[in-house]
Amino acid sequence: MTANRPETPLLDQVDTPEDLRRLEPAQLRQLADELRAEMIDAVGSTGGHLGSGLGVVELTVALHYVFNTPEDRLIWDVGHQAYPHKIITGRRDRIRTLRQGGGLSGFTKRSESEYDPFGAAHSSTSISAGLGFAIANKMNGQPGKAIAVIGDGAMSAGMAYEAMNNAEGAGNRLIVVLNDNDMSIAPPVGGLSAYLARIVSSSEYLGLRSLASKVARKFSRRVHHGLEKAEEFTRGMVTGGTLFEELGFYYVGPIDGHNLDHLLPVLENVRDSEQGPILVHVVTTKGKGYAPAENSEDKYHGVPRFNVITGEKAKGAAGAPPAYQNVFGETLAKLADTDPRICAITAAMPSGTGVDKFAQAHPARAFDVGIAEQHGVTFAAGLAAQGMRPFAAIYSTFLQRAYDQVVHDVAIQNLPVRFAIDRAGLVGADGATHAGSFDVTYLASLPNFVVMAPADEAELAHMTYTAAEHDEGPIAFRYPRGNGVGVEMPQVLEKLAIGKGRVVRGDVAGGKVAILSLGSRLEEAKKAADQLEARGLATTVADMRFAKPIDAELIRKLAATHDVLVTVEEGAIGGFGTQVLTMASDEGLTDGGLKIRTMRLPDVFIDHDDPVKQYDQAGLNAPHIVDTVLGALRHNSAGIEEARA
Repeated sequence: MTANRPETPLLDQVDTPEDLRRLEPAQLRQLADELRAEMIDAVGSTGGHLGSGLGVVELTVALHYVFNTPEDRLIWDVGHQAYPHKIITGRRDRIRTLRQGGGLSGFTKRSESEYDPFGAAHSSTSISAGLGFAIANKMNGQPGKAIAVIGDGAMSAGMAYEAMNNAEGAGNRLIVVLNDNDMSIAPPVGGLSAYLARIVSSSEYLGLRSLASKVARKFSRRVHHGLEKAEEFTRGMVTGGTLFEELGFYYVGPIDGHNLDHLLPVLENVRDSEQGPILVHVVTTKGKGYAPAENSEDKYHGVPRFNVITGEKAKGAAGAPPAYQNVFGETLAKLADTDPRICAITAAMPSGTGVDKFAQAHPARAFDVGIAEQHGVTFAAGLAAQGMRPFAAIYSTFLQRAYDQVVHDVAIQNLPVRFAIDRAGLVGADGATHAGSFDVTYLASLPNFVVMAPADEAELAHMTYTAAEHDEGPIAFRYPRGNGVGVEMPQVLEKLAIGKGRVVRGDVAGGKVAILSLGSRLEEAKKAADQLEARGLATTVADMRFAKPIDAELIRKLAATHDVLVTVEEGAIGGFGTQVLTMASDEGLTDGGLKIRTMRLPDVFIDHDDPVKQYDQAGLNAPHIVDTVLGALRHNSAGIEEARA
């Protein structure tokens, strides 16, 4: 963070792309430099995704300069690289509210700006969405192109190729910009490649190509097709785009994505071309223009607040509990020391899931499948079918992309795939797109599945071991983003009894209130119990551990000895509380007057904010638990004496 913001005299004149297009091309280099400085300063004060945005500063300027946004629809895949885009599309005055409550989203968001035509935060959707915009314009006879900017990592997902395989009908209304910043798809870029890209995208070349095609049609279909393929192959040999040509795209590139003198004429040619759809291959450097990011292993992909001058990142509190993802990764690595069947699969998130810890110890048994969750799940199923003990470590929201594989390839075949589900519950600054709201619902409804949720980091270690030892079928355990609660870590791991919870406070034999907690709301349940006890209400708290199978025996005992039973979970309707209600209904547990209330995430998508505030909005903190209990007793705090009587 800096005391003084960078001087940006040219950027100060640009509030929207319309302002940008009034500048002379020679001014754009200075504008890009100022835009980069502004972005670095802003993210230094807010934290967020930095490296990806730094890599597309020049590309952002060039795209908005050449194309008529927002009529031309600019779609950023994932959207975490769109901070420069936000600054020059009327949101600079709010850029220092990024990822904060009430502030700008860290991703593109339709409700935020007309310049965000399609919201994103999961990858590989841009080409499909762009195709939809392009075809809609074509069908309605409306002008406007769709420009999808997709990174090379996102191109590892099958959805991108599915979209390209269906894109031919969009013609010149669809342009895909492949931002190659990691996989080195391209040969080295420079003057020659820029010259070739300019030539093959020029109207002269495309005009000759069109004329040649018309002449070739005079020959037989076989000869015509052969000549077309020969031209594509020859151009592909020079430029490297044969794969994309085979998918129906006219390929242009590679070009230097930081050289505006190269970018502008190529994009102008592409904009005016009758050829299409077109794929423009640009090569960029993640973290470009900020030495600490360029020199960092992760290129400052996602960073906390940092000192702009030194690049030093803000440190967490000294002695903070370990992060859940690291507890998982380190525990699994230790288990694998003595069990050669254990292996780990992640989908492009090794550090986010803790698989990087496992990979350091067992590199031959760690697999990063890229942004390909569907493949990752079925790959794990194959490993399990061959006697291995695979752990598929995938964020809750990313696992949604592979639900069909979870059902058909794992559950129906009852294969013992272990699902380590990170980012369960609300996740703070990443907002609704990354919140793990639905996994209990969509997994606990499947036959053969076991679903667990640890209350703390020690429980996570026990559940990792329990999953490793569970060979009877699929098993999942979900845990939140961030650090544990500070409990002592076990020296010896315990294999938990499947479907059995534990009472952590109070007495099964009797009390007024029973709180059944699943997952890391347990600490809030304990706080609520303190407040209820202070009001004279004897309260029992159970850590249920399992959403499926639920601990029916414990629930029956608590139902028989308490007046109010409240379930608390960090998930949507249809999860743990629904399982309890269904059991209570089936067995008639409420027939004698037992009051059951289920507390869960509300039926809304909760925007980014501090997690405590998010759970306040969700109504899942201790005061809300107390209010739920009192409401069930039909008393507020002033009428508690009647409840005690």
